[in-house]
Amino acid sequence: MNMAAPASIYEAAMAVAYEEFVDFIAGGTTPETVIAFRPSDAAKTRVAELIGREKSDSLSPDETAELQHYLHIEHLMRLAKARARQRLGQGMP
Repeated sequence: MNMAAPASIYEAAMAVAYEEFVDFIAGGTTPETVIAFRPSDAAKTRVAELIGREKSDSLSPDETAELQHYLHIEHLMRLAKARARQRLGQGMP
């Protein structure tokens, strides 16, 4: 995926997060691979950093938007994993 150069650290981080997500989907999925999907260590570290700073300090508007994007991606993956488990439980591929 070739994206234009990001204008901020926030945009760069989101580009990486979305690239991981899109690459995963584009690579083809099965219920098992959806269930097994885990974000990269870099993404997990960044989310933990943002959540920690949100609790102890305040986040900039860009950081708040970045955290919201991560949380939306996480929500989509939780829904996908629940559906994948449901499909496996029903014997569907």
